[in-house]
Amino acid sequence: MGSLPSDALFLGLDSSTQSLKITAIDAELRLIASASVHFDSELPHYGTKDGVHRDPKGPVLMWVEALDLVLTKMVRANFPFNKVNAISGSGQQHGSVYWTKGAQQLHLKNLDPSKDLVTQLQEAFSIKDSPVWMDSSTSAQCSAIEKAVGGAAKLTALTGSRAFERFTGPQVRKVYETQKETYHATERVSLVSSFMASLLVGNYASIDHSDGAGMNLMDLHSRTWSPDALDATAPGLEKKLGPLAPSHAIAGKLHSYFVQRFHFNPKCLVVNWSGDNPCSLAGLALNRPGDLAISMGTSDTVFGLTRTPQPSLEGHVFPNPVDPESFMVMLCYKNGSLTREDIRNECADRSWEKFNSLLEETPPLNEGKMGFYYKEAEILPPLPVGYHHFILGRGDGNAFDNLNVQKVPKFDPAAEVRAIVEGQILSMRIHAERIGMQCPPERIIATGGGSANKHLLALIASIFGCSVYTAQRPDSAALGAALRAAHGWICQEQGTFVPMASVLKQASGENAFQCHLQAKAGSDELHAQYGDLAPVRAKIEQQLLGESISC
Repeated sequence: MGSLPSDALFLGLDSSTQSLKITAIDAELRLIASASVHFDSELPHYGTKDGVHRDPKGPVLMWVEALDLVLTKMVRANFPFNKVNAISGSGQQHGSVYWTKGAQQLHLKNLDPSKDLVTQLQEAFSIKDSPVWMDSSTSAQCSAIEKAVGGAAKLTALTGSRAFERFTGPQVRKVYETQKETYHATERVSLVSSFMASLLVGNYASIDHSDGAGMNLMDLHSRTWSPDALDATAPGLEKKLGPLAPSHAIAGKLHSYFVQRFHFNPKCLVVNWSGDNPCSLAGLALNRPGDLAISMGTSDTVFGLTRTPQPSLEGHVFPNPVDPESFMVMLCYKNGSLTREDIRNECADRSWEKFNSLLEETPPLNEGKMGFYYKEAEILPPLPVGYHHFILGRGDGNAFDNLNVQKVPKFDPAAEVRAIVEGQILSMRIHAERIGMQCPPERIIATGGGSANKHLLALIASIFGCSVYTAQRPDSAALGAALRAAHGWICQEQGTFVPMASVLKQASGENAFQCHLQAKAGSDELHAQYGDLAPVRAKIEQQLLGESISC
């Protein structure tokens, strides 16, 4: 099925909220070089905090300037750009960029290598500060779009997600409603991913199928713009969005600006960029249905692959960026590491070592003590701030059930520790199954700060019933983009889609995508016991939702 040239290099960039990273891998998928630009500290003249202005919005010209700067850093490190066969990238999902009328012909297609990008693109944008995923000001637009399409459930079935404030469609509708002249003066609306690809090819690059699914605008099944969703958002939008394209397709050849300024290979190809979550999936080498990843950070994220997605109001479904026949499903939890730390501080003297000891003191299932912990208002399920403690009754066969449930103010420290982590992980299993993820999964890859805690990984293995691995490197989005560059290059060479597995087979023993086994699957009996506990937790969760609505 084709192979990568032995001397070829592939670049992946990650345009995230706070920085622009670049990663280079070779034909054996080994990490060769990397660099980054931190927006706040290295581009302070844009006045950002954590990469954004207060609205929150991201300065488009900052992203432009960062591209030149990160490539210049690689030049100073004597990186051999002439060996790069292909580039791809990852962009923060949902953010939108608004090109002014004439930008393509006057600016993009005529980039001069003797001048930097930011000087030449000063007048290329109708909106200088882009809406980004952190903006939650579009609740009214979300409601209007759902109503126009026929309700939240219908929009979810159509696009893979209900309307979310951070999604691009509601953001575009807000621009149309509040800045009509600016909207009509806009020639093209890009995502951050397709915007960055456009800079590299000197032309408008298509939005790819995976990132396009994070907009509430794309028909998930036909992978075309949905007329109903477009009509619910803004007039004339389809023309401004341009055509969609497969994630593995070629956006174009690298523009001569980069060939002359940085001495790239003139035949270097640009593979369509995608969103940061789809690229992270690629970077973790999740390449088969049944694979699952759990990222344990400030927020917790669960994502995996399936061929039979079941879009629901509580998660997201995107096309898989490295396999057109499958889908990426994703769940987001707002209460992650900070909430775990809150319980650690209260019950374990701020010590993870003591926290882990307390966890080991308690038996699996916590003797029926079940907790729900929301330090912040939660997304999944949508519940307000509050901690809730329940002691379950026992039914037939001595299994825990919803009968005779007792609500209590709190647990003893050891039970509190187990209740939070057991509850969070069991909630992941419940909602993962609901949205169509396989259970038990083939394997789980754990990332984020929490993945350093082997006690948590062992509990994940028991609740999900499969082995748990950790990735070798933390920068999965940039690595995933580099891997996608290699994959797109092979697909172009072969003239057809090539399975990602054929690229991964070329990896050396010490490649950047290795995973290490950290916890073997727990017993079948324990997995089944957690399975019996899952509907009990789900029912109490529904009761809490009902109480919050009635309040």
